[in-house]
Amino acid sequence: MTLPVLPDFSDKKTLEKYSSAYTLSDMEIFIFPELFYPLVIANIMSPIIWKWRDDPWFRDVDKKNFTYKANRIKQYIIDNYIFNLDLETWGLTDKQKELSRFSEFFDTKVLAQSNALFGYEGDKYYFSIDIRKHFGLDKYNSDIIPYWKTETVEAMTAFRYKEHFTTGAGECVSLAALYAAAMFIIGRIPLEKIYLMATPLHSQNFIDEKDGLITNNRRIMTKNMWFNGTSLSEKARRAVENEKITIVSHITGHIHTVYEEATIDQVHYNNFSCKLNDFVRTDITPQIFINFLRFKKECKSLFQYRYERLGVPKYILLEKMFEYEHTSRYSVNEEMRSKLLDEVDSDDLSMNPFEGKLMLNDVELFFRKNRHLELKELEKAFFEQFNAVSERCSHRMFSEIKKFIITKPQLPSAGKRFITTSYPAINVSDTREQIIETVESSAASSEMSLLSIYAYRNMKGSNWLPFIKAAIERNPVCHTTLQGMNPDEIYNTLIAFDNVSIYDSTRLAQPDEVWNFRRGDGIEKAFLMADALVASDGDAEIEITVEASTAELTHNGKGYTFMTDKGLSKRVIIKRGNYMAE
Repeated sequence: MTLPVLPDFSDKKTLEKYSSAYTLSDMEIFIFPELFYPLVIANIMSPIIWKWRDDPWFRDVDKKNFTYKANRIKQYIIDNYIFNLDLETWGLTDKQKELSRFSEFFDTKVLAQSNALFGYEGDKYYFSIDIRKHFGLDKYNSDIIPYWKTETVEAMTAFRYKEHFTTGAGECVSLAALYAAAMFIIGRIPLEKIYLMATPLHSQNFIDEKDGLITNNRRIMTKNMWFNGTSLSEKARRAVENEKITIVSHITGHIHTVYEEATIDQVHYNNFSCKLNDFVRTDITPQIFINFLRFKKECKSLFQYRYERLGVPKYILLEKMFEYEHTSRYSVNEEMRSKLLDEVDSDDLSMNPFEGKLMLNDVELFFRKNRHLELKELEKAFFEQFNAVSERCSHRMFSEIKKFIITKPQLPSAGKRFITTSYPAINVSDTREQIIETVESSAASSEMSLLSIYAYRNMKGSNWLPFIKAAIERNPVCHTTLQGMNPDEIYNTLIAFDNVSIYDSTRLAQPDEVWNFRRGDGIEKAFLMADALVASDGDAEIEITVEASTAELTHNGKGYTFMTDKGLSKRVIIKRGNYMAE
């Protein structure tokens, strides 16, 4: 069964979906999960990441192995993009306004169960912190929520033009989409191996290569890193351990915890589920046990370690050994332990064993000899051999070990109704031009391709109605400064901005992108002015005429002319909440 693409913009749901392709807020992607992968494709169509290949940092990257490529991409992203979740970047809205957008075609009660902006607080970890305070929302009333728009690679890169920023920036969903596109363009990882995972409070990717790789904001996590017990791995594990994975998005489609229909290829989803479950599970070994103790502070206090210094037995508390890790290039793990111990001050050593502490040497030997046992049998054998520890304490430790070595991702049920949809056949051997041609030529039969064009912001050949709706209704950042100004003052403010778009060719920025980065083509400035005028007067009647090298905005009989080099032609009418483009 193949579903045809027939966008009917007289249908509210369709218009909201395609309009959301321009703003891509977290809540919009939750409602319309089919928007998630088109952002990745839009980033792949963009010239920006392709230019990375010319950077000396990626010289001869095609000749390197996967691990080298992944680390190279990670460091480039760390150096050039910061994580940004500032409330003022994309402005605020309120719950009732957003609920009214979706109430006709979505059970809005589900939002409170699944979306952090509408009350969801996740598992125990999230109940232990005040979510609104955590995000800086406590200074507003409880109905106020942020837009938190997912940035395209252009908007992420343009943050360097924003005050107080020296690099690009983006929130977690933006970074996930950036990583996915970079893995494809730079790493030459097929899109079939790249899965996007969204939880109510976070977004990560799973790359199905070798043992697997998870991208987490600007960082990456290998399977070994997942179990190394560091604070970085603890943060990366948090979302998968504590939250439901609400969306899994893939080049073949998506699956959503709420919707009964799934468009992702069922074989790919089953493969992903198996690979992810394998990634977050491991066996208990001496090394994993040390990592666990690093992770669980309350357990490490049970142990001491025995070793010889100058032929004399010495004893040191395990807690003290871990303290030395913080200032050393070496670790407590066996392969580096001797070098770490060489750095230990003699004052931290004892000539006699510490009373009541288990000898780590014996415990490691125990795990080595009994690694064939199941966890329950291992716990029983441990207590029998090391009964100096109470049974209750032993049981509590093994309960925590189980949590550490076995994570059970809360994935969308595989019992969905899987349907087949068309998607663009994009290959790692394709050039950027070939990819754009593939997406454009398949847009008549593939909604993913068509949504990719809208997310890519290409206005040539696109229906402008979704863009106008997004521009006027969901770009509030400029209102704080411009509201109250008369039209001439608004015009003079915008004319002073650099007359260059952050998007190339016939692609257009939304008003708040123009405002944040203080630059824009004349068409973009005209829409920003229209947005500001409507914010001051909901009944405003505005006409924007784009032709040749000018974009003229007419309001109350007066014209305001902006210069454009986009090569577009269009007449737009904005009248009391209604929009028309011809």
